[in-house]
Amino acid sequence: MTNANNPRGTFGGDEIDLIALVQSLWAQKWLIALVTLVVTLGAALYTFLSKPVYEARIGMLPPSLSDIAGFNLARGSKSGLRPFTVNEIFSEFTSNLQSEKSRRQFFEEVYVPSLDSDQRLGSQDRLYQKFAEVLRIEPPTKSQPAYIVIVEGHDAVESAEWARNYLDRVTRRSLTNILNHTQRESEVRVRQLQQELKTLREFAKIRKNDRLSKLREALAVANKVGLDSPPVISGQVAEQLSAFMDGNLMYMRGTKALKAEIEALENRASEDPFIPSLRFLEEQLGFLKGVQALSSAEELAVSRQDGAVETPDAPVKPKKILILALGLLLGGLLGVVIAIVRLKLSNQSAVTVAAPASASKNRLMEAS
Repeated sequence: MTNANNPRGTFGGDEIDLIALVQSLWAQKWLIALVTLVVTLGAALYTFLSKPVYEARIGMLPPSLSDIAGFNLARGSKSGLRPFTVNEIFSEFTSNLQSEKSRRQFFEEVYVPSLDSDQRLGSQDRLYQKFAEVLRIEPPTKSQPAYIVIVEGHDAVESAEWARNYLDRVTRRSLTNILNHTQRESEVRVRQLQQELKTLREFAKIRKNDRLSKLREALAVANKVGLDSPPVISGQVAEQLSAFMDGNLMYMRGTKALKAEIEALENRASEDPFIPSLRFLEEQLGFLKGVQALSSAEELAVSRQDGAVETPDAPVKPKKILILALGLLLGGLLGVVIAIVRLKLSNQSAVTVAAPASASKNRLMEAS
């Protein structure tokens, strides 16, 4: 049963009749339409007055084996240096690609000079935060295996140029780092080989002098016993022959053989032919010295572009259709909210006016 003081179709307290609400909103349809139109026009004005933002994108993939072949010219079994792998080369590139040093350098040398003098006067930290939105690096995902370099700007040509510029800087830094690392490793290996050769030659002379000492002592013994030629002993075994050549029985070789070997050793100009591993080390040393200069002149690559850096021809911001749709939706919602608030306020005013009249009527009925 409907209260006489609150008939169906009006609002009382916090209770709202849905049908009455719809009827009341329909009665204010022009207000809702006006608010919706104003908000939509504001959104349209924003989309047409905002500067368009263009986005240049480029994907970077690991280099191929042929791309890194130049790095390994001075590496491998011939030099004793482990060859670089594709992952090692690309890891150096991606580290520089995402490094704070690369971004800071680009910020100071390219981004800041492109700003107006008034814009440069602001906080450097705030400018760098804004720059972080201009240049972004997206790491690989399952659906996108490449690193994506994204540059956003109001000038399409400039955005593409900045993307190329940043990639060129990162590539040059990566190449320089790897070549410097290769050069340092080669220099260390060269010094190591030179030291090994020096040590081998020094010890070869020591072994030669030791041999001469043994031979002279054996010669003295052979002279005392009067043994000019080695005795012929049938059935000599390897142990006996070894004792005759190098052991305690060396004097058994006879004075003629001992003198001949002593003379040959004393007249030997160089010990190099008699050092087993010397020529192999010299080969490594010569190979390293021969390719050190060549490695920096080769065509090298630390990454592979997934397509070219194209100049964007359509802005990515503002998204006009989306903004207009949101403006229309929000305008309609705002219009409904304003209409409901207006209804509530008018309802409260009606209740406030009706209350004294109802009280007077009740007093008259009591008096009668």
